[in-house]
Amino acid sequence: MRRDDEFAEFFTSRFDQARRTAHALCGNWGEAEEIAQNAFVRVYARWSRVRRETADAYLRTVVTRLFLDGRRRWRRREQVVAEPPDVAVPADTSATEERPPLLAALQLVPPRQRAVIVLRYVHDLSVEQVAEVLGCSPGTVKSQAARGLKTLREAYRGAVTPGGA
Repeated sequence: MRRDDEFAEFFTSRFDQARRTAHALCGNWGEAEEIAQNAFVRVYARWSRVRRETADAYLRTVVTRLFLDGRRRWRRREQVVAEPPDVAVPADTSATEERPPLLAALQLVPPRQRAVIVLRYVHDLSVEQVAEVLGCSPGTVKSQAARGLKTLREAYRGAVTPGGA
């Protein structure tokens, strides 16, 4: 029972952060909610083996990998429909919705580069930590960050110019 209590406390205190990270990655609150929920399902399945001091890093890794897995074309499972079957509950998004041009520009960055940018600059992880999360080399993180930031700058400039928004 202690395991479930520990996990319930972890879930309660970290769900919003995981959802915000997923939203920064995917740009859609409904999808972000699903990514966060699936991440916690995976973390719970391994909870007895998760070290408490690294649980946040593990959760961040799972959220990022779920996002990237969902972006791979051959793994697309859901079809977009004109009318959603149910209505989503509005989320408290006051902190992030104040930056719609930046979030719109972030969605124009390719998924892997976007993951690097979110982990590196939103979560303030080191190059080595991002490389570990994504399972790549530090050099790849650096090049993906440089390319992603260039794309983000160009997209953001386009979004905030009079013709862009």
